[in-house]
Amino acid sequence: MNLVPRIYKSIVIAKVFFLGGISFVSGQNLIKNPSFERYLACPINLGNLKNDLVDWNIPTLGSTDYFHSCSEAMGTPKNFNGEQPADFGEGYVGLYLYAPDNYREYLQATLTKTLRKGISYEVSFYVSLAERSDFAIKEFGLLFSEDPLQVKTRKVLSKMHLSKVQGDISNYFEIRYSDFYSDNKEWVRVEKEFVANGTENFLIIGNFKDNKRTHKFKTKRRATKGSYYYLDMVSVVPKKEMEAQSHVNDELLDTNYTLNETLTFKSVLFNFDEFTLSTQSIKELNQMVTYLKSRLDLIISISGHTDNIGNKSYNLDLSRKRAKAVSTYLTQRGIDKKRISYEGFGSTKPLETNNTLTGRLNNRRVEFTLTKKL
Repeated sequence: MNLVPRIYKSIVIAKVFFLGGISFVSGQNLIKNPSFERYLACPINLGNLKNDLVDWNIPTLGSTDYFHSCSEAMGTPKNFNGEQPADFGEGYVGLYLYAPDNYREYLQATLTKTLRKGISYEVSFYVSLAERSDFAIKEFGLLFSEDPLQVKTRKVLSKMHLSKVQGDISNYFEIRYSDFYSDNKEWVRVEKEFVANGTENFLIIGNFKDNKRTHKFKTKRRATKGSYYYLDMVSVVPKKEMEAQSHVNDELLDTNYTLNETLTFKSVLFNFDEFTLSTQSIKELNQMVTYLKSRLDLIISISGHTDNIGNKSYNLDLSRKRAKAVSTYLTQRGIDKKRISYEGFGSTKPLETNNTLTGRLNNRRVEFTLTKKL
């Protein structure tokens, strides 16, 4: 039995503190359970992703990990390889992309439908290098396959292994970036546009190169002798549908936001006890992104709110998560963090009565104020 995973994943468990995050709803995303929120069992063991997580599996014998705030042993933000808050809900995965003796870990997803031949798609996900990694790599490998992969190896998925796989696996490419491979504090979005062959049913993410061919660099740490990454929010979206979703409505684009006045996002409303952005709210936020990119002289202050159901401290925390969800989305769409601030007010500033369902819904809102930079 290969001892590499056991050596690398010896754990000193610290008490886990939950930091809330954000998840996105997108009808166009062809990845099921994209932010790893739905699980069969709260993770308590290393390398048990295939038994714990819904709609994801492992194509090799490597022991890819699943982390969720429900767990003390496999929780977020603190875990055996560092500390990383979950920005897209409460769960994410972790995997070794480089390790001694060519040990590798991979992640496999089933697409909701076969990709259409000749159509352009964008694949994207978010990554963060674990603090206890003494190497960082410079590219991620992505392989689309016609049939699911199940290869009995703990090492790199080589050309020899792939040559024995049934079905088409010709759509392989890498994502190279100049900054994401070394970031161990923030989630960094990586993406790649590609044209489908028409046979793609599964997506496998990992490093398909052996150690000699892997482009890497040494970090300033002496830790696990490997490169371990957290990964979250995976998306495969048809390019045309993606562009249509982000298309700015002409009527709203013509609207001039009033400066120095508290305004309410019309569509950024939340279900009870949730802080998830809906598809409709994202469309409105895309309009704000376009406006902010056209007005670089402005900054935005965001405030989150709740209805009056629940205790004050809980609602205050929930309202802050709602404001953070909006702030995070604007940042991920290219708005400088320095231009954004956010806070929560709980149920202290109701917009309407809390005695009706409609009133409570409208109180579960996010407001904003645009001002000029000093």
